[in-house]
Amino acid sequence: MAGPGGGGSRWRFLGRRALQGIPTILLIVTFNFFLLRLAPGDPATVMAGEAGAATPEYMAQLRAQFGLDRPLALQYASYVWNILRLDFGYSFRYQESNLSLILGRMSATLLLMGASVLLSVGLGTLLGLIAAVRRNRIEAALILLATVLAYASPIFWLGLMFIVVFAIQLGWVPTSGMTTVGGPGGGMAHVLDVLHHLVLPAVTLSLFYMALYTRLMRASVLENLRMNYVVTARAKGVPPRRLVFRHVLRNAVLPIVTMAGVQIGGALGGSVVVESVFGWPGLGQLAFEALFARDLNLLLGILTLSSVVVVIANLLVDLVHSIIDPRVALA
Repeated sequence: MAGPGGGGSRWRFLGRRALQGIPTILLIVTFNFFLLRLAPGDPATVMAGEAGAATPEYMAQLRAQFGLDRPLALQYASYVWNILRLDFGYSFRYQESNLSLILGRMSATLLLMGASVLLSVGLGTLLGLIAAVRRNRIEAALILLATVLAYASPIFWLGLMFIVVFAIQLGWVPTSGMTTVGGPGGGMAHVLDVLHHLVLPAVTLSLFYMALYTRLMRASVLENLRMNYVVTARAKGVPPRRLVFRHVLRNAVLPIVTMAGVQIGGALGGSVVVESVFGWPGLGQLAFEALFARDLNLLLGILTLSSVVVVIANLLVDLVHSIIDPRVALA
Protein backbone atom coordinates (compact mmCIF):
# COMPACT_ATOMS: atom_id res chain seq x y z
CA MET A 1 0.00 0.00 0.00
CA ALA A 2 1.24 3.45 -0.85
CA GLY A 3 2.39 5.59 2.01
CA PRO A 4 1.48 9.23 2.70
CA GLY A 5 1.59 11.31 -0.41
CA GLY A 6 1.52 8.18 -2.58
CA GLY A 7 -1.45 9.50 -4.57
CA GLY A 8 0.31 12.81 -5.24
CA SER A 9 3.46 11.02 -6.32
CA ARG A 10 1.43 8.86 -8.69
CA TRP A 11 -0.16 11.86 -10.41
CA ARG A 12 3.16 13.69 -10.64
CA PHE A 13 4.63 10.55 -12.19
CA LEU A 14 1.79 10.36 -14.74
CA GLY A 15 2.15 14.09 -15.47
CA ARG A 16 5.82 13.63 -16.30
CA ARG A 17 4.97 10.67 -18.52
CA ALA A 18 2.32 12.71 -20.34
CA LEU A 19 4.81 15.52 -21.00
CA GLN A 20 7.26 12.98 -22.38
CA GLY A 21 4.58 11.84 -24.82
CA ILE A 22 4.37 15.25 -26.53
CA PRO A 23 7.86 15.20 -28.11
CA THR A 24 7.33 11.52 -28.89
CA ILE A 25 4.25 12.33 -30.97
CA LEU A 26 6.08 15.22 -32.66
CA LEU A 27 8.97 12.93 -33.61
CA ILE A 28 6.53 10.36 -35.00
CA VAL A 29 4.76 13.03 -37.06
CA THR A 30 8.09 14.33 -38.39
CA PHE A 31 9.42 10.88 -39.25
CA ASN A 32 6.21 9.79 -40.99
CA PHE A 33 5.90 13.04 -42.94
CA PHE A 34 9.37 12.92 -44.48
CA LEU A 35 9.32 9.15 -44.95
CA LEU A 36 6.10 9.28 -46.98
CA ARG A 37 7.35 12.24 -48.99
CA LEU A 38 10.40 10.18 -50.02
CA ALA A 39 8.17 7.55 -51.63
CA PRO A 40 7.79 7.90 -55.42
CA GLY A 41 4.60 9.36 -56.87
CA ASP A 42 2.09 11.79 -55.43
CA PRO A 43 -1.71 12.19 -55.15
CA ALA A 44 -1.76 14.39 -58.26
CA THR A 45 -0.42 11.52 -60.38
CA VAL A 46 -3.09 9.15 -59.08
CA MET A 47 -5.94 11.62 -59.58
CA ALA A 48 -4.76 12.61 -63.04
CA GLY A 49 -4.50 8.97 -64.06
CA GLU A 50 -8.02 8.24 -62.82
CA ALA A 51 -9.39 11.28 -64.60
CA GLY A 52 -7.58 10.41 -67.83
CA ALA A 53 -6.28 13.98 -68.12
CA ALA A 54 -2.60 13.80 -67.17
CA THR A 55 -1.61 16.95 -69.08
CA PRO A 56 1.19 19.11 -67.64
CA GLU A 57 -1.28 21.94 -66.99
CA TYR A 58 -3.72 19.70 -65.13
CA MET A 59 -0.91 18.12 -63.10
CA ALA A 60 0.39 21.55 -62.11
CA GLN A 61 -3.11 22.62 -61.08
CA LEU A 62 -3.55 19.56 -58.88
CA ARG A 63 -0.15 19.98 -57.24
CA ALA A 64 -0.93 23.62 -56.48
CA GLN A 65 -4.32 22.64 -55.06
CA PHE A 66 -2.77 20.19 -52.59
CA GLY A 67 0.31 22.32 -51.84
CA LEU A 68 2.68 19.83 -53.42
CA ASP A 69 4.41 22.56 -55.43
CA ARG A 70 5.74 24.28 -52.31
CA PRO A 71 9.15 23.54 -50.71
CA LEU A 72 9.17 20.49 -48.45
CA ALA A 73 10.01 22.53 -45.35
CA LEU A 74 6.97 24.75 -45.90
CA GLN A 75 4.76 21.70 -46.44
CA TYR A 76 5.99 20.26 -43.14
CA ALA A 77 5.50 23.50 -41.19
CA SER A 78 2.02 23.89 -42.63
CA TYR A 79 1.14 20.29 -41.76
CA VAL A 80 2.31 20.60 -38.14
CA TRP A 81 0.39 23.86 -37.73
CA ASN A 82 -2.75 22.25 -39.11
CA ILE A 83 -2.33 19.25 -36.79
CA LEU A 84 -2.14 21.58 -33.78
CA ARG A 85 -5.47 23.04 -34.92
CA LEU A 86 -6.89 19.50 -35.36
CA ASP A 87 -7.07 20.06 -39.11
CA PHE A 88 -6.00 16.81 -40.79
CA GLY A 89 -6.85 17.96 -44.28
CA TYR A 90 -9.21 16.63 -46.91
CA SER A 91 -9.23 13.23 -48.61
CA PHE A 92 -9.37 13.42 -52.38
CA ARG A 93 -10.16 9.70 -52.51
CA TYR A 94 -13.25 9.81 -50.26
CA GLN A 95 -14.15 13.46 -50.80
CA GLU A 96 -14.47 13.92 -47.04
CA SER A 97 -12.62 15.45 -44.11
CA ASN A 98 -9.76 13.20 -42.99
CA LEU A 99 -10.65 13.69 -39.32
CA SER A 100 -14.24 12.55 -39.81
CA LEU A 101 -13.02 9.56 -41.84
CA ILE A 102 -10.53 8.54 -39.16
CA LEU A 103 -12.94 9.01 -36.25
CA GLY A 104 -15.57 7.05 -38.14
CA ARG A 105 -13.23 4.06 -38.46
CA MET A 106 -11.43 4.39 -35.11
CA SER A 107 -14.23 2.85 -33.04
CA ALA A 108 -13.97 -0.40 -35.01
CA THR A 109 -10.20 -0.55 -34.54
CA LEU A 110 -10.42 0.29 -30.82
CA LEU A 111 -13.02 -2.46 -30.39
CA LEU A 112 -10.79 -4.98 -32.15
CA MET A 113 -7.68 -3.82 -30.32
CA GLY A 114 -9.38 -3.78 -26.90
CA ALA A 115 -10.84 -7.25 -27.39
CA SER A 116 -7.48 -8.68 -28.49
CA VAL A 117 -5.62 -7.09 -25.56
CA LEU A 118 -8.15 -8.34 -22.98
CA LEU A 119 -8.17 -11.80 -24.53
CA SER A 120 -4.40 -12.14 -24.76
CA VAL A 121 -3.69 -10.68 -21.29
CA GLY A 122 -6.45 -12.66 -19.57
CA LEU A 123 -5.81 -16.04 -21.14
CA GLY A 124 -2.04 -15.56 -21.29
CA THR A 125 -1.90 -14.78 -17.57
CA LEU A 126 -4.12 -17.74 -16.70
CA LEU A 127 -2.27 -20.22 -18.91
CA GLY A 128 1.11 -18.99 -17.69
CA LEU A 129 0.02 -19.41 -14.08
CA ILE A 130 -1.21 -22.95 -14.78
CA ALA A 131 2.00 -23.82 -16.62
CA ALA A 132 4.08 -22.61 -13.65
CA VAL A 133 2.04 -24.15 -10.83
CA ARG A 134 1.64 -27.48 -12.67
CA ARG A 135 5.07 -27.38 -14.30
CA ASN A 136 5.72 -31.12 -14.01
CA ARG A 137 2.40 -32.24 -15.46
CA ILE A 138 1.11 -32.91 -18.95
CA GLU A 139 -1.08 -29.78 -19.10
CA ALA A 140 1.98 -27.56 -18.68
CA ALA A 141 3.73 -29.32 -21.59
CA LEU A 142 0.64 -28.94 -23.79
CA ILE A 143 0.37 -25.23 -22.96
CA LEU A 144 4.03 -24.64 -23.84
CA LEU A 145 3.62 -26.57 -27.10
CA ALA A 146 0.60 -24.46 -28.03
CA THR A 147 2.49 -21.24 -27.29
CA VAL A 148 5.33 -22.29 -29.60
CA LEU A 149 2.89 -22.95 -32.44
CA ALA A 150 1.03 -19.64 -31.87
CA TYR A 151 4.28 -17.69 -31.60
CA ALA A 152 5.76 -19.16 -34.78
CA SER A 153 2.69 -18.99 -37.05
CA PRO A 154 2.28 -15.93 -39.33
CA ILE A 155 -0.75 -13.88 -38.37
CA PHE A 156 -2.19 -13.71 -41.90
CA TRP A 157 -1.91 -17.50 -42.29
CA LEU A 158 -3.71 -18.08 -38.98
CA GLY A 159 -6.49 -15.74 -40.07
CA LEU A 160 -6.94 -17.53 -43.39
CA MET A 161 -6.94 -20.96 -41.71
CA PHE A 162 -9.53 -19.80 -39.17
CA ILE A 163 -11.75 -18.59 -42.00
CA VAL A 164 -11.45 -21.91 -43.85
CA VAL A 165 -12.11 -24.07 -40.77
CA PHE A 166 -14.51 -22.12 -38.54
CA ALA A 167 -16.30 -19.92 -41.07
CA ILE A 168 -16.48 -21.95 -44.29
CA GLN A 169 -16.38 -25.59 -43.18
CA LEU A 170 -18.08 -25.39 -39.76
CA GLY A 171 -20.11 -22.22 -40.36
CA TRP A 172 -19.79 -21.10 -36.75
CA VAL A 173 -18.77 -17.50 -37.46
CA PRO A 174 -18.96 -15.05 -40.40
CA THR A 175 -16.10 -14.88 -42.88
CA SER A 176 -15.70 -11.10 -42.97
CA GLY A 177 -17.16 -7.72 -42.12
CA MET A 178 -18.31 -6.17 -38.86
CA THR A 179 -22.07 -6.63 -39.22
CA THR A 180 -24.45 -8.77 -41.23
CA VAL A 181 -25.74 -7.06 -44.37
CA GLY A 182 -29.44 -6.40 -43.83
CA GLY A 183 -29.12 -7.80 -40.31
CA PRO A 184 -30.51 -6.44 -37.02
CA GLY A 185 -30.76 -2.67 -37.00
CA GLY A 186 -30.01 -1.89 -33.37
CA GLY A 187 -30.28 -2.86 -29.74
CA MET A 188 -28.88 -6.01 -28.19
CA ALA A 189 -29.31 -7.96 -31.44
CA HIS A 190 -26.90 -5.55 -33.17
CA VAL A 191 -24.38 -5.86 -30.30
CA LEU A 192 -24.48 -9.65 -30.51
CA ASP A 193 -24.08 -9.49 -34.28
CA VAL A 194 -20.95 -7.32 -33.95
CA LEU A 195 -19.52 -9.63 -31.27
CA HIS A 196 -20.22 -12.61 -33.54
CA HIS A 197 -18.16 -10.98 -36.30
CA LEU A 198 -15.47 -9.95 -33.80
CA VAL A 199 -14.57 -13.47 -32.67
CA LEU A 200 -12.16 -14.52 -35.44
CA PRO A 201 -10.33 -11.17 -35.89
CA ALA A 202 -9.84 -10.74 -32.13
CA VAL A 203 -8.57 -14.29 -31.63
CA THR A 204 -6.23 -14.00 -34.62
CA LEU A 205 -4.79 -10.69 -33.45
CA SER A 206 -4.35 -11.90 -29.86
CA LEU A 207 -2.66 -15.28 -30.40
CA PHE A 208 0.91 -14.00 -30.81
CA TYR A 209 0.81 -11.94 -27.62
CA MET A 210 -1.14 -14.59 -25.76
CA ALA A 211 1.76 -16.97 -26.36
CA LEU A 212 4.20 -14.27 -25.24
CA TYR A 213 2.23 -13.53 -22.06
CA THR A 214 1.96 -17.23 -21.23
CA ARG A 215 5.72 -17.73 -21.34
CA LEU A 216 6.40 -14.44 -19.57
CA MET A 217 3.92 -15.22 -16.80
CA ARG A 218 5.28 -18.73 -16.33
CA ALA A 219 8.84 -17.45 -15.98
CA SER A 220 7.77 -14.66 -13.61
CA VAL A 221 5.78 -17.01 -11.36
CA LEU A 222 8.63 -19.53 -11.20
CA GLU A 223 11.05 -16.74 -10.33
CA ASN A 224 8.81 -15.45 -7.52
CA LEU A 225 8.28 -18.95 -6.13
CA ARG A 226 12.02 -19.11 -5.43
CA MET A 227 12.16 -15.79 -3.57
CA ASN A 228 12.69 -15.45 0.17
CA TYR A 229 9.23 -14.08 0.96
CA VAL A 230 7.66 -17.24 -0.49
CA VAL A 231 10.00 -19.47 1.53
CA THR A 232 9.12 -17.50 4.66
CA ALA A 233 5.38 -17.70 3.96
CA ARG A 234 5.62 -21.45 3.45
CA ALA A 235 7.52 -21.81 6.72
CA LYS A 236 4.71 -19.94 8.46
CA GLY A 237 2.18 -22.41 7.06
CA VAL A 238 0.44 -20.21 4.50
CA PRO A 239 -1.76 -22.45 2.28
CA PRO A 240 -0.34 -22.87 -1.26
CA ARG A 241 -3.45 -21.49 -3.00
CA ARG A 242 -3.48 -18.37 -0.83
CA LEU A 243 0.26 -17.94 -1.27
CA VAL A 244 -0.03 -18.00 -5.07
CA PHE A 245 -3.11 -15.80 -5.49
CA ARG A 246 -2.48 -13.24 -2.75
CA HIS A 247 1.29 -12.85 -2.86
CA VAL A 248 2.98 -14.40 -5.90
CA LEU A 249 0.39 -13.36 -8.51
CA ARG A 250 0.55 -9.64 -7.66
CA ASN A 251 4.32 -9.51 -8.14
CA ALA A 252 4.40 -11.87 -11.10
CA VAL A 253 1.84 -9.88 -13.11
CA LEU A 254 3.98 -6.70 -13.25
CA PRO A 255 5.90 -7.74 -16.42
CA ILE A 256 2.54 -8.57 -18.04
CA VAL A 257 1.22 -5.07 -17.37
CA THR A 258 4.40 -3.55 -18.83
CA MET A 259 4.19 -5.73 -21.93
CA ALA A 260 0.52 -4.76 -22.44
CA GLY A 261 1.67 -1.24 -23.29
CA VAL A 262 3.92 -2.67 -25.99
CA GLN A 263 1.10 -4.83 -27.33
CA ILE A 264 -1.16 -1.83 -27.95
CA GLY A 265 1.27 -0.44 -30.52
CA GLY A 266 1.73 -3.90 -32.00
CA ALA A 267 -2.03 -4.45 -32.15
CA LEU A 268 -2.48 -1.25 -34.15
CA GLY A 269 0.21 -2.38 -36.57
CA GLY A 270 -1.15 -5.91 -36.78
CA SER A 271 -4.67 -4.60 -37.38
CA VAL A 272 -3.63 -3.63 -40.93
CA VAL A 273 -3.14 -7.31 -41.76
CA VAL A 274 -6.05 -8.65 -39.71
CA GLU A 275 -8.53 -6.05 -40.93
CA SER A 276 -7.53 -6.74 -44.53
CA VAL A 277 -7.95 -10.50 -44.10
CA PHE A 278 -11.32 -10.26 -42.36
CA GLY A 279 -12.66 -7.15 -44.08
CA TRP A 280 -12.94 -5.37 -40.73
CA PRO A 281 -13.78 -1.69 -41.42
CA GLY A 282 -11.17 -0.08 -39.16
CA LEU A 283 -8.14 2.17 -39.38
CA GLY A 284 -5.92 -0.64 -40.63
CA GLN A 285 -8.02 -1.21 -43.72
CA LEU A 286 -8.37 2.55 -44.24
CA ALA A 287 -4.59 2.99 -44.04
CA PHE A 288 -4.11 0.18 -46.56
CA GLU A 289 -6.49 1.87 -48.99
CA ALA A 290 -4.94 5.31 -48.42
CA LEU A 291 -1.45 3.96 -49.10
CA PHE A 292 -2.37 2.53 -52.49
CA ALA A 293 -4.32 5.66 -53.42
CA ARG A 294 -1.33 7.86 -52.42
CA ASP A 295 -3.68 9.77 -50.10
CA LEU A 296 -0.76 10.97 -48.00
CA ASN A 297 -2.64 13.40 -45.75
CA LEU A 298 -5.15 10.71 -44.80
CA LEU A 299 -2.36 8.22 -44.11
CA LEU A 300 -0.46 10.79 -42.02
CA GLY A 301 -3.61 11.54 -40.06
CA ILE A 302 -4.13 7.84 -39.31
CA LEU A 303 -0.53 7.45 -38.15
CA THR A 304 -0.69 10.61 -36.01
CA LEU A 305 -3.93 9.74 -34.23
CA SER A 306 -2.75 6.14 -33.79
CA SER A 307 0.38 7.42 -32.03
CA VAL A 308 -1.81 9.55 -29.74
CA VAL A 309 -3.89 6.45 -28.89
CA VAL A 310 -0.72 4.49 -28.09
CA VAL A 311 0.61 7.28 -25.83
CA ILE A 312 -2.71 7.51 -23.95
CA ALA A 313 -2.89 3.73 -23.61
CA ASN A 314 0.64 3.64 -22.20
CA LEU A 315 -0.34 6.30 -19.67
CA LEU A 316 -3.17 4.02 -18.53
CA VAL A 317 -0.72 1.14 -18.31
CA ASP A 318 1.60 3.29 -16.18
CA LEU A 319 -1.36 4.14 -13.94
CA VAL A 320 -2.23 0.47 -13.45
CA HIS A 321 1.44 -0.32 -12.86
CA SER A 322 1.73 2.38 -10.18
CA ILE A 323 -1.41 1.09 -8.45
CA ILE A 324 -0.12 -2.49 -8.36
CA ASP A 325 3.39 -1.41 -7.33
CA PRO A 326 3.42 2.11 -5.74
CA ARG A 327 7.23 2.06 -5.74
CA VAL A 328 7.10 2.86 -9.48
CA ALA A 329 5.60 6.30 -8.79
CA LEU A 330 7.58 6.96 -5.63
CA ALA A 331 10.85 6.26 -7.48
